Amino acid sequence: MGIEIPILLLVGALLTTGVYLVLDRTLLRVVIGLGLLSNGTHLLLLSTGGLEEGAAPVLAHGVSTVVDPLPQALILTAIVISFGVTALLLTISYGVYERYRSDDLRELHGRLDDE
Repeated sequence: MGIEIPILLLVGALLTTGVYLVLDRTLLRVVIGLGLLSNGTHLLLLSTGGLEEGAAPVLAHGVSTVVDPLPQALILTAIVISFGVTALLLTISYGVYERYRSDDLRELHGRLDDE
């Protein structure tokens, strides 16, 4: 129980900072905020699996405490998905900046073609 509290405080700080940055009006800060939100969620998933020391589940024959492998597998999948989403958002943000020479959402409002 000693390491769970600092990890959960770090999760809270990452999620709070991520929400703050997502509510900003700059596209780059929104992308960084979404990255922080995904990293905070990854740590939250890791902490749900338990942070105690134990043996690997493959070597669980005759060992009393094993680590649950499901949160680790979910985190690995989530990391790959969030990396792809971040790359896509950075590409879209760069394209918007190249076209309109601004990444401020207030300036971009009304300048897009579909509005």
